Amino acid sequence: MTFLASDNTAGISSEIIKALELANSGYAKAYGADEYTERLTTRFREVFESNDLIVFPVFNGSAANSLALTSLIKPFESVIAHTHSHIERDECGMTEFFTGGKILGVSGEQGRINLQEAESIIQLAQHGGIHHSRPKAISITQPTEEGAIYKIEEIKSLSALAKSYSLYLHMDGARVANAIASLDCKPSEMTWKAGVDVLSFGGTKNGAMLAEAVIFFNPDLAKDFGYMRKRAGQLASKQRFISAQLLALLEHDLWIKNAQHANLMAQKLAQGLRKASEIKILFPVEANSIFVEIPRDMADSLLAKGHYFYSWPLLGRNIYRLVTSFNTLPEDIDCFIDSCT
Repeated sequence: MTFLASDNTAGISSEIIKALELANSGYAKAYGADEYTERLTTRFREVFESNDLIVFPVFNGSAANSLALTSLIKPFESVIAHTHSHIERDECGMTEFFTGGKILGVSGEQGRINLQEAESIIQLAQHGGIHHSRPKAISITQPTEEGAIYKIEEIKSLSALAKSYSLYLHMDGARVANAIASLDCKPSEMTWKAGVDVLSFGGTKNGAMLAEAVIFFNPDLAKDFGYMRKRAGQLASKQRFISAQLLALLEHDLWIKNAQHANLMAQKLAQGLRKASEIKILFPVEANSIFVEIPRDMADSLLAKGHYFYSWPLLGRNIYRLVTSFNTLPEDIDCFIDSCT
């Protein structure tokens, strides 16, 4: 049996378990006044090479995204995002619920926002004046929901577009470590140095139990975020246990090492799948997600053998997504490939 449905099906890094055990010793101040959260801010500033960033731990990625965008747009404003993005497709309208604003969907190859289409939407809204929701942010997913990675220059181009129209740039980084590992760049180079204003930092898909964060590279945008987080039920009373997980991920670059392994396993999987004549890989494999076309009877047979993966009807019939994780083993990949060939 090989679990390839999602990196959410993976367990927890042993380093995270140890960190939680250490954090469980004695008492600590509540609601983020603990030493772990204080150290977390310092550590994030070191990792991202920014002395100004402000970090807010939260429970999950959907909350990170919706609350980050709540800090950027007003109820009469809008955020531009890809039509296949997580905030548009998989968060039950959270962004629109919390912001009161609107998501304006744009297309683009493999989940990347088409820059020209985004600009056209901005110009159309400006032409409509008060009759249209005013665009105030662009949200990109890195890597995208279809496994593509924005190159740093592409992020800079989107940031330049945003800034030219006085918009902010948000990055949904549920798998941000996989993108950094793939690009082999510094975290700062792919985020604030490329023009990102706010980052939803993902930990849960990368070895944490339950830990995400909203990182503001522009501290002025965070002035009311504490209230927003509290109102949304995302302020943990025992926040040390979320901060301890994130600290452990950042310690000794565990977050990058975990992502590197997941990416490597995806490459191994892709290499094996290319030997299966009935299976077609749809896109270049850039991170830890692979989208494939598999004949229905073959997919049913694989599932019947105990392999676990998701169908992806958004991309068409007989399309499936395969996702590797930090604890995917080479023998797991071999087992799946043997069943395919």
